[in-house]
Amino acid sequence: MITPIKWENDALLLLDQRILPHEEAWIRCESATAVAEAIRTMVVRGAPAIGVAAAYGMALAARRAAGASADELRKALEGAASTLLAARPTAVNLSWAVERVRSVFEKAVDERLAVEAIASQLTDEAQAIHAEDIDTNRSIGQSGSVLIPDGARVLTHCNAGGLATAGYGTALGVIRAAHEEGKKVTVIADETRPFLQGARLTAWELQKDGISVQLITDSMAGAMMARGEVDVVVVGADRIAHNGDVANKIGTYVLAVLARRHGVPFYVAAPTSTIDPDTPNGSAIPIEERDPSEVLEFAGRAIAPEGVSARHLAFDVTPSELVTAIITERGIARPPWESSIAHALGLDPEPQPELTAAETEMLAEAGEGEDEWNAGGEIDEDEPPVPATAHEDDDLF
Repeated sequence: MITPIKWENDALLLLDQRILPHEEAWIRCESATAVAEAIRTMVVRGAPAIGVAAAYGMALAARRAAGASADELRKALEGAASTLLAARPTAVNLSWAVERVRSVFEKAVDERLAVEAIASQLTDEAQAIHAEDIDTNRSIGQSGSVLIPDGARVLTHCNAGGLATAGYGTALGVIRAAHEEGKKVTVIADETRPFLQGARLTAWELQKDGISVQLITDSMAGAMMARGEVDVVVVGADRIAHNGDVANKIGTYVLAVLARRHGVPFYVAAPTSTIDPDTPNGSAIPIEERDPSEVLEFAGRAIAPEGVSARHLAFDVTPSELVTAIITERGIARPPWESSIAHALGLDPEPQPELTAAETEMLAEAGEGEDEWNAGGEIDEDEPPVPATAHEDDDLF
């Protein structure tokens, strides 16, 4: 299994994703500052992977404060948290992981543990987050694989695979699970300008796993859908608002609009840690704007005339009405989003979801009935089912 994160000899090792697929090299981080810089410069990227790395960053800050007082450790962790949270603002998994480690620290302080014992507990928590993410991604894959018919041509954007997580992946986790079930799946990967995560990372991962992949330019997606050559779209997410709006890599919104126009199901695969119940809707999601040079240059070489200005919005927001369903480790959520998202967070049990008319037709054509859907959509008996209602897609144009 591809994993971009390792904890070895009291240090965090990160697979440098800036130089893939041509070279596999690991960056060693021994401080929270080094982890934050790796996040900022995209050595490590993808919301779940950023969260795991940030958790280790907090643990490293605690370990470097060995011998300090509890107050000094608190100050060190506050500084580390501030540095990590400033690295990339859109991915909510980063703040989720930092706050989770902070809560362990507060409990340990209440128990009057020694600083060394607290540092050990924070390291254990980071390792738990790391392991849980892999399990979560496998559960996402199991939840969503039923949505992928045998023989499906699946369009994905950016990289939401093992490289974007602790391992296995979210959107690619769904595809991997379908492949492991014996389904013949062809993945259509957008190249994803300007960092080319689709061309460099998604294609590399899928090729390693022996999953058929076809690379296209970002601007080809609409034409492929119009020609009937895309059956399903599956993407990841960096933050999901309370109303179901989804922030993801720039270009996702365009795909959602095209999918609606052409009647193609548009699925988002993400862990519940990517859901931010404190963000009411997409307009409240902070969108990172990166250095324009990343658009004006490629591999350090100018690709535009000198003096031309540029902008680089790293993410966009897809309105929830364009999302067919959100695939989580707890099952599949559908509109109405407020109740289904509340359920995904364990706050509001509701009835089991139903297939949309389009999905029923798609699975029937592939020879997969509703019984298979229900089996794939079930979650643990200890967890209440994810709610949803079947809905007919409105015409966009």
